[in-house]
Amino acid sequence: MIVSTLSEVPNKKIREVLGIVQGSTIRARWLGKDIMAALRTLVGGEIKEYTEMMNKARQLAIERMLEEAHALGADAVLGVRFSTSMVMSGAAEIIAYGTAVKLE
Repeated sequence: MIVSTLSEVPNKKIREVLGIVQGSTIRARWLGKDIMAALRTLVGGEIKEYTEMMNKARQLAIERMLEEAHALGADAVLGVRFSTSMVMSGAAEIIAYGTAVKLE
């Protein structure tokens, strides 16, 4: 399935707009990673433990969005965006969303 931040697919025409699809996950910090992250904040630099956690969360959100698009019979999801919001102290929601379409 084509997944793009563009609103069109080059050399393809949108035959039908199926609607908005989304996938999300909520991730909480983990004590072991928090300890390493706290140490990294003392010396500076990237907090790799959180970067890895957020990358996995984004990937899961994309997978869930694509499952929804597949269930609609979509050929592509266009205009894909991500959003992150804190839902409680130490936990964040990652959401991926876009427009499911059928192509010619």
